[in-house]
This record gives sequence, C-alpha cells and structure tokens, in this order.
Amino acid sequence: MQYKSQAVAKPYFIAAIGLFVGQILFGLILGLQYVLGDFLFPAIPFNVARMVHTNLLIVWLLFGFMGGAYYMIPEESETELFSPKLALALFWIFLVAGALTIVGYLAVPYATLAELTGNNLLETMGREFLEQPLPTKLGIVVVALAFLFNITMTVLKGKKTSISIVLLLGLWGLAVFFLFSFYNPVNVVLDKFFWWWTVHLWVEGVWELILGSFLAFVLIKTTGVDREVIEKWLYVIVTLTLITGIIGTGHHYFWIGTPEYWQWWGSIFSALEPIPFFAMTVFAFNMVNRRRREHPNKAAVLWALGTGVMAFLGAGVWGFLHTLAPVNYYTHGTQITAAHGHMAFYGAYAMVNLMMISYAMPILRGRAANGNKSQVLEMWSFWLMTVAMVFITLFLTAAGILQVWLQRVSDTPLPFMVAQEKIQLFYWMREWAGVAFLIGLILYIASFFAGGDEKEAA
Repeated sequence: MQYKSQAVAKPYFIAAIGLFVGQILFGLILGLQYVLGDFLFPAIPFNVARMVHTNLLIVWLLFGFMGGAYYMIPEESETELFSPKLALALFWIFLVAGALTIVGYLAVPYATLAELTGNNLLETMGREFLEQPLPTKLGIVVVALAFLFNITMTVLKGKKTSISIVLLLGLWGLAVFFLFSFYNPVNVVLDKFFWWWTVHLWVEGVWELILGSFLAFVLIKTTGVDREVIEKWLYVIVTLTLITGIIGTGHHYFWIGTPEYWQWWGSIFSALEPIPFFAMTVFAFNMVNRRRREHPNKAAVLWALGTGVMAFLGAGVWGFLHTLAPVNYYTHGTQITAAHGHMAFYGAYAMVNLMMISYAMPILRGRAANGNKSQVLEMWSFWLMTVAMVFITLFLTAAGILQVWLQRVSDTPLPFMVAQEKIQLFYWMREWAGVAFLIGLILYIASFFAGGDEKEAA
C-alpha cells in the first residue's frame, strides 16, 4: 500500500542526485589538479575543491538517507508521516543552508569565512569532513533533530517493525555522533581521538545500520521472502557491525599519540569489520535466490545485489588490506587510503541510496517499475559506474603501492613531490575512469526520462 505522505521523499531524492553530480564534477577537477597543478588556480584552489567534493558527498548521502526514511517509515509503520509539512520545510532549510555553505567555500577564503561565521566564538572549523561553518553545523543539528522527531513520532503512532527500529537506531546514532564535531580540544591527540567519533562511528558504525535497514526493506518488497527470515539476518548484521565497528575505531589510533594497546585492539577488531559486509552480501544474494516472485523493478534488485558486493570489496577487502598496524605503519596517508575510501563510500552508501531511489521513484510516479527501455538504460548506468569505480580503486591502489615503495620502504626514499611525479600515469588513468563514472551517472538520470512500455502500479 502506498501512503500519500511518502511523496515528500521525492524532492529529497532529486536534490540528492543533483548534489551527487556536483560531487563528481569536483572530483574530476581534483583529479586534474593532481596532474595539472595550476588547473583553475587561483579561482578554485585544491583545498577548496577537496572541501567541496567531500562536503557534497556527505550532504547528498544525508539527503538520500532522509528521503529513504521518509519513504520507508510510513510503509513500515502502516501510517501516514507525522508531519509532511515539517518534512518539506526541513528540505528547503537543509538545501539552502548546504548551498550557501558551498558558495561560501568557493567565494570567500576559508580563513575569512571562519571570521565571518563566528568561528572565534566556538572553534569548530578546519577539520577534514567537518569544515562546515558554525551556523551550518548548528543548522544540521536543528534539521536532524526535527527530522528525527518527525520519523520517531511516525513510528510511535504506527506499527513497530525490526527494520524501522534499526533505521531509527542508525539515524539517532548519526545525530548523536555528529555532536562531537563541536568538540575541538587544543590538544592535537585529543582532537584526533574524538574527531574519529564522528567520522569513523558514522561510516563504520551507525551508517551501516541505515544501509542494512534500507537493504532489508527493498529485499522484502522485491523478493517476497518472509519478513521473519530477513529480520533475523538483519539482527546478525547489526550485532556484527556494532561489535566490530565501535572497537575497530582503534585502527585510527595507531600513530596519533595514543597508548600502544590500541595497535592490538584496532588491528584485531578492524580485521573483523569485513564480516558484517560479507554477511550483507550473502544476505542479499540468499534473499534474491529464495524469492517468491519476480518483481518488475529488476534494476532495483541489481542495485541491491551490487551494494552487498561492492560494500564488501570496498569497505571489507580494501579496508583489511591496510588495517593491521604493521602494514598501516607504511601505508597510512597514502593513495591506498584513497582507494579504500572511494570504493567503500560508493559501494556501501552511494549504491544503497541509488537502490532506494531506483525502487521508490517509479512508485512515487505512479508505476510499479520503470519501463523496459528505462531499466536497460539504468542497468547500463549501474555497470558503467561500478566498473569505473573498480578501475578508480585499482589505479589508486597501484599508485599507493608505488608511493609506499618510493617514499617509505626504499633504501633511498624520495621526497613526497618527487614520488608524486613518478605515479602521475595512475592519476591520469584514474581521471579517465572518473569521466566514465560521470557518463554512468548521466545515464542513471536519463533512465528516469526514457520512454518505453511503462508498467502501471497495481
């Protein structure tokens, strides 16, 4: 059954995709600046392009999570959203605040932006991923709390399911751990220690709960497998995620001045972190193999399967490659980290958002699934983006291995910039793979406008 208030998810999904395009464009600018150092300088310096690239990543994923929650919760709770008007108001507040922040990064030197936005009152700026000015951070907190109020009230007045409770746990955790972005101790070790309480506990903790709940919801809808079976899998995945992810934070504490025992704790528990991602992959394929019906939206099922595989490869395998302390001693801060980050974010979070949009948008437009022509185009976009991301990861991995050898392991280690010049070939290859990724994203957008034999919703 479809609920009228689910329609508020549509603007969130549209904004998410628009911001995703912006993120990829700035990624391509960054890629060119790696090989053409003065590209767009001084209009868009490297540090600004990087800020915009990573901030757009966070914001578009949050828009996707919020849209997915607004779509999923009414259906799971079997009741209309508590306040659709509040959801739409928050959409515009968040979008305008996000846009003004990006304009601020691009139009004003960062130090000037800090002065203009009251950073002297509460110093929170200047840290990777958390560069947002104080008013933006406060706006995020207000939007998050109002969003959580709306979602929680909907669940409380309706049916409670395991999937909606796991989603709520993930979303509340997201909001709580963001509060550490306001804590900026003078001591550099403490600063880094608690900085990871936002960054790591988001992407390797509570965000995984959001991923698991979205995946479970779409698999129930597309396969017809008993809810009890899927919920049991979800409990296992959530437990593994929280046990490995929380203590696994220690793999960031190896070289920042923390006690030596973190090298053991961090190595052991982060080495176990691929397990929940592997469980997710097995879960997705198992449910599709046991399906009781053929759902017309084959593209959404493809995204669901792809999410499991790519999350396991990017977050699991590539994370494990450099997570043990004796290995990380040589690899931390190199392009191997970038390779892991790119595939992990795409596989775990970009793909699950694209899956949710792929499943929900046709229904919001009055049909069970897009037509055949549209789905074929979307599947092409899936393969083009996914294969491009695999090549981006492989090229960055090759660059990272060579960088480690030339800069850190060799008997005659080279200076940083000399080593960078010697791995430029891989940066060019990464750039062309990025262009292919952008083409895939354009095809994804085009698939929603392609004609064909549309299947009407029942």
